[in-house]
Amino acid sequence: MDRIDRALARIETQAALASHSPAAGAPTNAELVARHEALRESVTTTISQLDALIEGLAP
Repeated sequence: MDRIDRALARIETQAALASHSPAAGAPTNAELVARHEALRESVTTTISQLDALIEGLAP
């Protein structure tokens, strides 16, 4: 989870920097925030599923 949080922090930093000089056709900040939240939810769900699978393997 720490690695994912650090990666997401780097993405957020780059998104903030890009908001000062957006490229043509680049997503808006609101779109990036929405995508970020969707990704965070997806990762959280996947990690929960992996945890459940691992717990099911324990003797």
